[in-house]
Amino acid sequence: MQISLFITCFNDTLYPETGQAMVRLLERLGHSVDFPLEQTCCGQMHYNTGYQDEAIPLVRRFVDVFGDAEVIVAPSASCVGMVHEFYGKLAERSGDENLIRKVNEIIPKVFELTQFIVDKLGILDVGAYYPHRVTYHPTCHSMRVLRIGDSPLKLLRNVKGIDLVELPGAEECCGFGGTFSVKNADTSMAMLGDKVRHVKETGAEVCSAADNSCLMHIGGALSRQRSGVKPVHIAEILASTEE
Repeated sequence: MQISLFITCFNDTLYPETGQAMVRLLERLGHSVDFPLEQTCCGQMHYNTGYQDEAIPLVRRFVDVFGDAEVIVAPSASCVGMVHEFYGKLAERSGDENLIRKVNEIIPKVFELTQFIVDKLGILDVGAYYPHRVTYHPTCHSMRVLRIGDSPLKLLRNVKGIDLVELPGAEECCGFGGTFSVKNADTSMAMLGDKVRHVKETGAEVCSAADNSCLMHIGGALSRQRSGVKPVHIAEILASTEE
């Protein structure tokens, strides 16, 4: 299958190693991968802060860049959730029938990475090896917007060598939420405190998730507390091998 990578601006700018891991993983599974250079922000920051009209050009850009793709896969439940849940509303808001049609055509082709591997490819064991104690944080957008269920955990349970430990209060938000953490800093920090305390309770070496935005938030607190726990995107765990 020819897979087009929707890396998202956050990963492209701050976490290129996640995109590189995605390429290694998908090629190991036997697929061809391309990375359209013209891609940019999904518009989530605009949409969430009330700049909905300003987000519409980014919807147009997305369908222009990925319109001919066979399938589009991203290492971000947050950005894929934006496409699935809100691109249709933004297209309707634009009043452009051509954009509405293109958005409706492209949405079924857009997947979060673990959702794609489990639900589209039907694979539960990607042949990964990761000899570390790991806990998994299911991000709000993966659970409540994209509803990817336990696909990430299904894949992690089949990683050779991993010691996967349950995260207490796993379904509680980390408090990041993009601009939420800026507009509601005190609340955000209180939520982050609970999340980090639970991560440390597991005794894990690594905290993983399907969104680097949440991992940046959690990882910042873990670093400041000198916990020794590393934030690692799930794509990097699944891409790891014994070689």
